[in-house]
Amino acid sequence: MKLSYNKLWKLLIDKNMTKTDLRLKAGISSSSMAKLGKCENVTTDVLLKICKTLNCGIEDILETVDE
Repeated sequence: MKLSYNKLWKLLIDKNMTKTDLRLKAGISSSSMAKLGKCENVTTDVLLKICKTLNCGIEDILETVDE
């Protein structure tokens, strides 16, 4: 199994935000955004910053999928 951040990208579209907007508002690094784009692991701190910025739960931005 691996993580998928497709829910995050859909949520950004719904909120009319770009990845850059999210990165700046959440205060996360460009390397963390790159990892998210590649469905790689990021720290829970990064995920919590995103959730706080988007006012959502962690289940709203990621899901597990079979490889």
